[in-house]
Amino acid sequence: MMAAAGAVVMPREVGIRHMVEFAELSRALRGALRRGELSAWFQPQLDLRTNRVVAAEALCRWHHPTWGPIPPTQFIPIAEEDGTIGEIGEFMATEAMTAMTDWAIDMSVNVSPAQLEDAAFTTWLERMILRIRRPARRLTLEITEGRHLGDVPALVARLDRLRGLGVGIAIDDFGSGQASLTQARRLHATELKIDRGLVSDDSPDASRVVADAVALAHDAHIRVVAEGVETADQLDKVTRLGCDRAQGYLLSRPVSRDAMARLAAAIV
Repeated sequence: MMAAAGAVVMPREVGIRHMVEFAELSRALRGALRRGELSAWFQPQLDLRTNRVVAAEALCRWHHPTWGPIPPTQFIPIAEEDGTIGEIGEFMATEAMTAMTDWAIDMSVNVSPAQLEDAAFTTWLERMILRIRRPARRLTLEITEGRHLGDVPALVARLDRLRGLGVGIAIDDFGSGQASLTQARRLHATELKIDRGLVSDDSPDASRVVADAVALAHDAHIRVVAEGVETADQLDKVTRLGCDRAQGYLLSRPVSRDAMARLAAAIV
C-alpha cells in the first residue's frame, strides 16, 4: 500500500513543480522583449556546391538578467501557450527582414503554427514583405513542429498568399518523427530541413532515408538543407547524399548580428 501511494504522489509532485516553473517563466517572458532581453542571432548556411555561405537562419535568444541564457526549447513552448509568441514572432520576422535588407544573402526565420493560426500575423507579414527592398524570395519561413497544425486548409491558404509574394516555406526537423514529405507537399514547401538526428546517425538506414528524401524533394523542386552538421564526416555524408545546403557547429555556431554582418560583408 505504501509503495502504491508513493507511486501516485510522485507524478503529482513533478506536475506541480512543472506548473510552478511554467508560471515563473511565463511571468518573466512577459515584458522580456520590452526590457531588451530577447535578441536575434544568426547561424550561417553553406551552399554545398560552391562551398560559400549563402544564407543564415535567424534564431531567438533570451538572456534573463538573473537566470542567464534560457534555451528556446524551454521558452518557445511557453510562449505558444501563454500568447507571447505573437510579439516574439513579429520581432524575429522584423529582425530577419531587416538583416535580409542589409545583407545580400538568403534569410530564414522560424514561424510557429500558433502564429500562422492568427490571420492578423500573416496579414502583418504580407505588409512588411511588400515594404522591404530585397526580393521576397530571399526570405524563407521555417514551419516548426512545436504544436500540432490546426486548420490546415486555412493555414495553406495563408502560406500560399505569402508564396505568391515569393516567400519560401521550409519544413523543419524532417526525420524527427513529426515532419514528413507529405507535410512538405501539403504545405507547398520549397525547402526541407533534415533533422540533426539523421545527420548524426551513421547507419546505412539513416543514409538511405536521407538519400530517398533528397531524391523525392529534388523531384518536387524542393531544396534540402542538412541541420546539425558537427563533424567533417557528417559534412561529407550530406554532400555525398545530395543535400543542397548545410548548417551546424562545424561550419559556425549562431553568432551575433554584428558578427554576422561582418561575415556577410566578407562574402559579397
